[in-house]
Amino acid sequence: MKNGEVYGSYLVTILVVAILSVGLMHMLQGGEESRDSIVGNEKTDSGRTDGSSGENGNPDGTAGGNAGTQTSVNPTVRVVLMSTGYQEIVHPEVRIAASSGLHITYGGQTEEWQAGEVLTVRPDDARFAAGNIRVTAAGQGDEIQVYQIERGYGNPCYAGTLELRTTAEGIVMINELPLEDYLCKVVPSEMPASYEMEALKAQAVCARSYAYRQAASYGYPEYEAHMNDSTDYQVYNNSQPQDTAAAAVRETAGQVLLYQGQIAVTYYYSTSCGRTTDMEAWGDAVNESNAYLQSVAVCGDEGDYEKELPWYHWTAQVPVTTLSNLVGLNTGVDVGTLTSVEVTRRGAGDVALQIVASGDKGSVTVDTENKIRRALGGSGYTIVKNDGTAVGSTELLPSAFFTIEKSGEMFVIEGGGYGHGIGMSQNGANEMAKQGKGYQEILGLFYPGTELSAY
Repeated sequence: MKNGEVYGSYLVTILVVAILSVGLMHMLQGGEESRDSIVGNEKTDSGRTDGSSGENGNPDGTAGGNAGTQTSVNPTVRVVLMSTGYQEIVHPEVRIAASSGLHITYGGQTEEWQAGEVLTVRPDDARFAAGNIRVTAAGQGDEIQVYQIERGYGNPCYAGTLELRTTAEGIVMINELPLEDYLCKVVPSEMPASYEMEALKAQAVCARSYAYRQAASYGYPEYEAHMNDSTDYQVYNNSQPQDTAAAAVRETAGQVLLYQGQIAVTYYYSTSCGRTTDMEAWGDAVNESNAYLQSVAVCGDEGDYEKELPWYHWTAQVPVTTLSNLVGLNTGVDVGTLTSVEVTRRGAGDVALQIVASGDKGSVTVDTENKIRRALGGSGYTIVKNDGTAVGSTELLPSAFFTIEKSGEMFVIEGGGYGHGIGMSQNGANEMAKQGKGYQEILGLFYPGTELSAY
């Protein structure tokens, strides 16, 4: 070849290599994005209070998801919508409508549904032959109302997309929407929207951090869904959306708690007895990764923040026969008539970690706070709260911060707090906010060693 031809050949070669390199870099960057994104990468036990706060946290102490340092801002989450009363994840039929009408897509086909008209879908719907059915509201900003579900405020409405999947048991509904929109309906469902703004902001950060952790993997891989809308994770859309809760989400947008560079699992519950506990309450060893979930004093210059609240302290006098029956029923061990119930091991914050219930037919040992609360819980006796009001007992003892003594034909239980006691006391946060504490200080008290970070 001539020199010019050689030069031209070299130039073409260089250009081809450059183009291929750019394409390769783009592919690699795209792959990195998909690995860092929550979308496509895929559980909290709650003791509800007397119309106030909720609690989250797995009684077995598991986080329910992998730690993540995701980089997506406001990623999409997929939430399984359970039936009325959060009994099942399947529905015998689905009945939905939107004031602006519905867009229905399946297998590449699209249908338009009239404004306000109810769409009924059953498991044998012919549309399922083409695949999953996805439904959105026709109008921008409009939401889809679901009529076969009852929540705390009636038939709930959902933003984003409803995806319907048919199964042998019925229809599974998945709500797909941006995480920040999801939080706007978690915060008022987990904390009363009438609470102080700084407490609501603390709740928003906790809910966001917890949601990111759950969204790091699929809780329901068979449905490509991250979580459900019950206390298994966080309660979603059980209470009507409120401007205050939405403002708390908006004003903390993207903020999470980090511990050692990872998103912290931000457990929370209703009310403390003036102190919290650590992960040993759930049978987990306290280690370097969960050290921020430690026992702290929930108090200020004037004493315990919650000392005037109803669930701060409570007492119950339980007839021996009643507690004997409940222990036998709840543990599956017939110990006969109880002669003693002894707390044989305590943990941080003086929480009960183990009890031994002994009767004339034998004894049973119960470990961890949730199982202890369940063993001594159930209907049949009255609990008198700090303010003198009395309520009926429920399936769980209010908390595992208690003492128990036999007095004649009664067992006297004296306790404090409501919930599992790990992480943030929601009512404690509200009382702190009333005393002028900001959400950063609130979070710093309940999760020592964590860092508030824009994510």
